[in-house]
Amino acid sequence: MGNIYTIRQVNRYISNMFTQDFMLNRIYVKGEVSNCKYHTSGHIYFSLKDDSGSLACVMFAGSRNGLKFRMQNGQSVIVLGSISVYERDGKYQLYAKEIVLDGIGLLYEKFQALKQELEDMGMFAPEYKQPIPAFSRRVGIVTAPTGAAIRDIMNISYRRNPFVQLILYPALVQGEGAADSIVRGIEILDQSDVDVIIVGRGGGSMEDLWAFNEEKVARAIFQCNTPVISAVGHETDFTIADYVADLRAPTPSAAAELAVTDMFGIQEQLQKWEERFQTRMRDRIEDGRREVRHLQARMNGLSPQNQIREKYQILTEKEEKLQYLMSQVLKNKRHQMLLYAERMKGLSPLDKLSQGYSYTADEKGHKVTEVDQVREGDLLQIYVSDGQIQAEVKGTKKADK
Repeated sequence: MGNIYTIRQVNRYISNMFTQDFMLNRIYVKGEVSNCKYHTSGHIYFSLKDDSGSLACVMFAGSRNGLKFRMQNGQSVIVLGSISVYERDGKYQLYAKEIVLDGIGLLYEKFQALKQELEDMGMFAPEYKQPIPAFSRRVGIVTAPTGAAIRDIMNISYRRNPFVQLILYPALVQGEGAADSIVRGIEILDQSDVDVIIVGRGGGSMEDLWAFNEEKVARAIFQCNTPVISAVGHETDFTIADYVADLRAPTPSAAAELAVTDMFGIQEQLQKWEERFQTRMRDRIEDGRREVRHLQARMNGLSPQNQIREKYQILTEKEEKLQYLMSQVLKNKRHQMLLYAERMKGLSPLDKLSQGYSYTADEKGHKVTEVDQVREGDLLQIYVSDGQIQAEVKGTKKADK
């Protein structure tokens, strides 16, 4: 018995064969849509069928930008994608990247080929993109002289800046000779001292917009020295001009908003800045005044006059305190002196005399305190409170003990 393989191994092997096949990695398939289902995840599951059979297909949500319409059963479409094996079920299917309605398939294929060629040449590279001026005075416009596109551009431009100058080159934007007319308009406006050029038109089918997919238009935009804004069709329409231009606008109205500065918005912003500046200046001035008051207070605290005043006040307080202490000391001393005076008064002989007592002395002034100190006939001096009395001793008698 030979080698035995699992189903997974077989499916993996077949998947690798599909992956290595160059044609199956990028293939266009034409057919009728059937069993179309939009899943809640955003994926689209459907089948392509013709008289010979059917092919299972899926377009994942991440590739939905390659679909410009809503798919329905019965539509004839051309699908660009790759064919691979879904290993779990062992079935091959087409993984769709882009889907277009049949009838414009050849134009779409031509569009993709030119887009790839110009991209390989580097004409879409960001380093070649010129910045759009912030304040444009003169705006060049390459579009049809009639129609919604020019009216929208004019209305938006004058509403945003009534002083902007719009210079229109009336070009053919559809049909034979349209591409040459657009190129001529770009070249003339590039030499007319304009600040930016808007190239565009209103919406339409792929055939209507084809002039903006011509290589000559792409090269004229790339070689233009003036910044170019493309504004072709609606937001979902993409042309070669969009990829090569310095900036893509989804609509002509949006192009006018990108090219013309909103002067009223700038005035409003300037007013806000002025108010903010004035507020900050008032705050700075008030901060400066507070700082000056603070420094002035510090200087006042360090002033010699203030220091002298402070020292004088301290000296005055000490003087008052000293006078108070001296008065208290004098008061205490005066009180003590009165106490001593009362005490001395009690010991004073004069005070005793005033109470009825007397002092007796002999002729020589000696104090007489005993009977034995005198004899009969001696003269005595008797001192009383208001004077003295002279007396003669007539006799003596001792007190009984």
